[in-house]
Amino acid sequence: MPLQSTSGAASQDGFGGNGVAVVPNYIEDVFSTYVYTGNGATQTITNGIDLSTKGGLVWLKQRSGATSHILLDTARGASNTLCSNGDEAQNGLASASNTFNTTGFSLLSTGANSNGSGATYGSWTFRKQPKFFDVVTWTGNGASDRQISHSLGSTPGFIVYKCTSTTGDWNAIARITNISYSFGLKLNKTNAQYVATNPSSTISTTWFVPEYFNGSIPDSNANGETYVAYLFAHDAGGFGLTGTDNVISCGSYVGDGSGNAVVNLGYEPQFLLVKLAQTFAEEWRIFDIMRGWDNSTSQGSANQLVPNTTAAETTRGGWKPTATGFEVTSQSSGLQVIYIAIRRGPMKVPTLGTSVYGSSLLAGNSSTQQVTGLSFPPDLVMTKARDVGYGNRWTDRLRGFGRALSSDTTSTELNNTTIGVNPFNMDGYTLLGGNPYNASGYNYVNHAFCRAPSFFDEVCYTGTGTATRALTHNLGAVPEMMIVKSRSDSSHWMVYVSTLGNTKQLQLERTNASATNTDTWGSTTPTSTQFTVGCIPGIPDTESTNDSGYTYVAYLFATCAGVSKVGSYTGNGTTQTINCGFTGGARFVMIKRTDSTGNWYVYDTARGMTVLTDPYLLFNDVATEVATLGSVTTVSTGFALNSAILADINVNAGTYIFLAIA
Repeated sequence: MPLQSTSGAASQDGFGGNGVAVVPNYIEDVFSTYVYTGNGATQTITNGIDLSTKGGLVWLKQRSGATSHILLDTARGASNTLCSNGDEAQNGLASASNTFNTTGFSLLSTGANSNGSGATYGSWTFRKQPKFFDVVTWTGNGASDRQISHSLGSTPGFIVYKCTSTTGDWNAIARITNISYSFGLKLNKTNAQYVATNPSSTISTTWFVPEYFNGSIPDSNANGETYVAYLFAHDAGGFGLTGTDNVISCGSYVGDGSGNAVVNLGYEPQFLLVKLAQTFAEEWRIFDIMRGWDNSTSQGSANQLVPNTTAAETTRGGWKPTATGFEVTSQSSGLQVIYIAIRRGPMKVPTLGTSVYGSSLLAGNSSTQQVTGLSFPPDLVMTKARDVGYGNRWTDRLRGFGRALSSDTTSTELNNTTIGVNPFNMDGYTLLGGNPYNASGYNYVNHAFCRAPSFFDEVCYTGTGTATRALTHNLGAVPEMMIVKSRSDSSHWMVYVSTLGNTKQLQLERTNASATNTDTWGSTTPTSTQFTVGCIPGIPDTESTNDSGYTYVAYLFATCAGVSKVGSYTGNGTTQTINCGFTGGARFVMIKRTDSTGNWYVYDTARGMTVLTDPYLLFNDVATEVATLGSVTTVSTGFALNSAILADINVNAGTYIFLAIA
């Protein structure tokens, strides 16, 4: 994905002004969750991670069947397999012929564990990188206090190691606090921990000592046996333009009397590994957003895989991601749970519109259709029938598969897993058959968006009923357009636009002009890290954005140079060109008049934005597509308007807002 890696002065003089360019690190360069379907032959997984020159770990698991977890790393070689659910030496399963590449890895095996024909799989790739992840191997010498050197560049927050030459458990050392670690955990088992309160003699920024269990050392440093360890950093910085952003956190939480907890990481996670550490046995669990981990219910919903068993993927509630970490509901009351969390990406600012937005046309078949070919995994898909009066449906990854909102009504969130977008894929999505997404005999347009810094972000939250409430977002820029909808109540789609100010609002499902409402946004302008929602305390209202107990979703957009433009213009009654700073023209344009009534017009190049074909649809109406011949057309710098074709989009002295994407 073409993304911007440096900006301004941050790209130079990283070492005392000596002119050496700083090369920022980003999570998308060192970690990937990638889902795929086995083909029973050679398959190359292109996830953008350089394993062949940088080194790292690939962890594979079949989702659709009961097979072993497979771990491959560059230190031992791509054909040497370990299973997290067993204690076998490496290659306890049949050896696989695999390769590590500069952009991912290739699977040459036809086995069910990694690439069985028709089976579905999940993969997690961890690249070696200081302050993120390291792989270490050693040959045992029989000493009980053996120091094993590592290159993590910080004190590890989690270490798991395994004897590769003979039978032995996967032993784990997990950070609880800065002075306390869990020992005795086994990745291949469910047993509880014991705690050492002084890890300084066991773990450091350059070495660690494999734990000496019960006076026996076969699992850690037996003479002549070989071992591998995987080390994970904790809040060590090292990422982003300034090199101070954290991308991985290892720690623990203790649920309250009801088993609830709020864990603040300072970022939204994309991957979470959890394990109950105390008192009694319980499984290890892995959740990630690519396989499905969302805010669909009060407890969230996740497709979990269990490292200590061969079990196929199952659905589990109890943990859900938030903009600042994750929330736990009704799990392990009063007991300590350890976790590894990894930051959501991408962190790079996009430089091409095609890396974050794509539109597609399809003919409905009332069955299942795959939409592929995007250069990104989509986070939001908007679906609209072009030739029948079906509603506009918005479906997104964070709210969960099968859950949709209609931008032309005030209706609550729909939940239907038998039709609609289900699931999201690495380069597209699957459309299940039926009205209003994929009905036979009708034609559709779909708009897909990827969350990315300075372009688009999404936040799910539950209202508190306070008059003004600041919420954290991860847009990395000041939002210039915010679209907020209650999921649980029949309320308006509330729209903020920076050019109108923080006391004005529009409503996406209505044609109304902008109106004053000091409650909706708390009369507070958003910042690059927060936006404000509000209400009249104790008085539920259809224009509120923070009524107590109601669930909400917020879509945030900003101007991203060369990629997107949130802006405004004044109509001139004839023709005019809107310069968005693009070089290849706008591919998507949404327009709304603000000083008087007007529809929310939607144009895109997939359906046509030329003087010969230029149809529009309306976000606020179920109406079918209306054909025009050049009302809004794409030009190199943005888009052009022609009021002689459609007066509504360029009335003389009328004021308008727009969202355009290159």
